[in-house]
Amino acid sequence: MMKLWRKRKSNAEASTPSIVVDGARKAIGGRAKNRVVMTMAVFFGIYATIAGRLVYLGLQDPEASSGPVARITASRPDIIDRNGEVLATDIKTASLFAEPRRIIDADEVIEKLQTVLPDIEVEQTYRKLKSGTGFVWLQRQLTPRQQADIMQLGIPGIGFRTEKRRFYPGGSTAAHILGLTNIDNQGIAGMEKYIDDQGLADLRASGLVEADNLKPVKLSIDNRVQHIVHDEITRALEKYQAIAAGAVVLNAKTGEVLAMASVPDFDPNNPYNALDKDRLNRMSAGVYEMGSTIKSFTTAMALDSGKVTLDSTFDARRPITIGRQTIRDFHGKGRVLTVPEVFIYSSNIGSAREADVVGIEGHREFLKRIGLLDRLQTELPEVARPTEPKVWKKVHSITIAFGHGMSTTPLQTAVGAAALMNGGRLMNPTFLPRTEEEAIARSTQVVSPQTSADMRYLYRLNAEKGSGKRAEVPGYRVGGKTGTAEKVVNGRYAPGVRFNAFLAAFPMDDPQYIVLSIVDEPKPEKPGLGATSGLNAAPVVANIIRRSASFLGVKPDFGHENEAKLVSYQ
Repeated sequence: MMKLWRKRKSNAEASTPSIVVDGARKAIGGRAKNRVVMTMAVFFGIYATIAGRLVYLGLQDPEASSGPVARITASRPDIIDRNGEVLATDIKTASLFAEPRRIIDADEVIEKLQTVLPDIEVEQTYRKLKSGTGFVWLQRQLTPRQQADIMQLGIPGIGFRTEKRRFYPGGSTAAHILGLTNIDNQGIAGMEKYIDDQGLADLRASGLVEADNLKPVKLSIDNRVQHIVHDEITRALEKYQAIAAGAVVLNAKTGEVLAMASVPDFDPNNPYNALDKDRLNRMSAGVYEMGSTIKSFTTAMALDSGKVTLDSTFDARRPITIGRQTIRDFHGKGRVLTVPEVFIYSSNIGSAREADVVGIEGHREFLKRIGLLDRLQTELPEVARPTEPKVWKKVHSITIAFGHGMSTTPLQTAVGAAALMNGGRLMNPTFLPRTEEEAIARSTQVVSPQTSADMRYLYRLNAEKGSGKRAEVPGYRVGGKTGTAEKVVNGRYAPGVRFNAFLAAFPMDDPQYIVLSIVDEPKPEKPGLGATSGLNAAPVVANIIRRSASFLGVKPDFGHENEAKLVSYQ
């Protein structure tokens, strides 16, 4: 029994280690399996997250993911002239942005960028880079060279967005007509602003504008004539050492503006000085006493009243004194003058007596009827309001008769003159194409056809025998009126400080175009010469007509003889 018990005991002791080892192995194997499962789960989760993110990103707009919402609304229509030549268009440009969250060393980034963009604002850029936001603009509208140079720097956390900007192939040639767009390609001046105001801005805001569905906007401008006008007034500015010059070419039959420019101006491709006060569009946004060009309207008013004819006479032997004002002639004849003589000799006394025949109320009514006292209605936003006396008295009527005491815009003066030349119809000027039928339908008869015929006769006579001789262009039958006005300095008229203008029409047998030039504060071309409008503003008009008439479709007629004859009272 004892042996048997010992044997069983030894067998039990021998089997115990085997059971313990086997259990330990099973436990260790279970834990290892759990770890493998957990590891696989973790990796599966990671890859699932990555896959999900990739799917999400794949469904996103790649343009939108690199910055602000894609600017499909920034497209603008091309602007073209009447012949289809491009005046303004959109071009693609790169803009530099940064993702501040990815910027490690802002100082290093700025230091590198300064090698390409030396004018970058350091403090402002530093604040942007340290803002911790997801997106900030650093520089808009880079040149291709700047973009390439920055890319070579290899700076992490910065990138480029393709945007659209406006490009003007003619530079400053038509700057005051075309206007400007801002950094977001929105119109802020000129015809660019007009286009936005016609609904483009609303369409862009709603995302309905794309480059492919925008038709070009055609203007009435002839770019060839525009170039000539800009060139001639730029030369005049230098030649006569003036502070400003300008000109406009207007279709007398339709009211279309074919060309208009004012210098000094600006380059809309780089408009850093566009808001300087001396770069004002003087043709439509500046008001001036237009001097003797206003005598055109004084004489037309007298003729249209029915109280005066071309055979009427006015006593210009002595100055007119009214209150503290004494009205004299610049080159007085000291005798009685006929209406044609009053006009070609530019008699202040004769013009004052013409206004006196009509009366104060009739005088103001006529100027308002012909559009010189109200703000001009046209597409261009930059239009000034004329000025006049708050209460008209006789002294005001007399001085306004020869161009002092009332201010209006040069463009407005040209528009009024068109009515005197085209048979008596006043039509608002337009920078968009317009047919003659459309113009007539929108026009107002302001003077009689007979008055218009008389004024055509007087205009041609003045170019042949009066102060407008230097505006003559052989073959084109030019007519016109000079205007030399003393400017007000410190509340008083300053002798020798002049605002000159010449108002012309051609061809005078059937005027198709009005040309008005201005020269502000001209100096004598040579020592000993004068600086009146016949010596500077008139030649500018002659040069414009000589160079542009063929483009305007006016053929020269060297065999045409004018029947204008001077009527003299003895």
